[in-house]
Amino acid sequence: MRWEELSSDQFVEAVRACDGVCIVALSVVERHGHHLPLGTDTIQGRGMLSRIAAREPVIEFPDYIFTQIPEARHLPGTISIDGELLIRLLDNVCREIARNGCKKVVLLNAHGGNFGLLAWYNMLQLYTPKDYVVYIVSPFPAMGALTLPWSRDDDGHAGPGETSMMLALRPDLVDMTRIPTDGEGRAQGRLDALRAAGVQTGIWWYADHPTHYAGDAAHGSAAAGEQILDAIADSIAQAVRAIKADDAARSLQDAFFAAAQAPR
Repeated sequence: MRWEELSSDQFVEAVRACDGVCIVALSVVERHGHHLPLGTDTIQGRGMLSRIAAREPVIEFPDYIFTQIPEARHLPGTISIDGELLIRLLDNVCREIARNGCKKVVLLNAHGGNFGLLAWYNMLQLYTPKDYVVYIVSPFPAMGALTLPWSRDDDGHAGPGETSMMLALRPDLVDMTRIPTDGEGRAQGRLDALRAAGVQTGIWWYADHPTHYAGDAAHGSAAAGEQILDAIADSIAQAVRAIKADDAARSLQDAFFAAAQAPR
């Protein structure tokens, strides 16, 4: 059930039918090589939500694109929001979801660059008492568990995995004739010496993939895309069932906040 497609009268019953679970697909607007649209993550996130909801009733939050992407600020079409505002906006959205009756807020990571953002936001939940719980789920383990018709070395950002999902969801927005054949998807390794020494910098992604293309998208196919999307939907639907059954997280959260008021 898509939030924005429900009438106000329908909304309360929809929340009940979904056991108070709302899923937000956290996507972004950024370059995806030469052959995919800027909204690739958004379209994929929307497609994941619809398949999850077909397996397990949930409220599907409207498209959410304001997440982490400073590493693509040099590329046309990128929408990069200030870090402090990202956190404030996400927290405000979660509070609004809960205020509307969905006390189990599920954040689905639909953009690989969000790992750091979500890890930090997860820990921020422990600062302020609240009457809801934030749960974080990821599609990437389900994708990694599949046997697909390309090697892991050939996959990556805008590679065959994402290209396949887009061929399944919106083939009209994919231009396979624009996929590079000159090795553009290979990592440039410009900071390999630092990486070998265990050193990380903020410019690491630009150092390897300045055009935001990794792998060889030519291996992509709609059939593989259907396989990936179904595996993700099965995995996240299973997670949602566990979330619906969970009452421990809220109880422990309440106990933690009570104890934090007067540590002993």
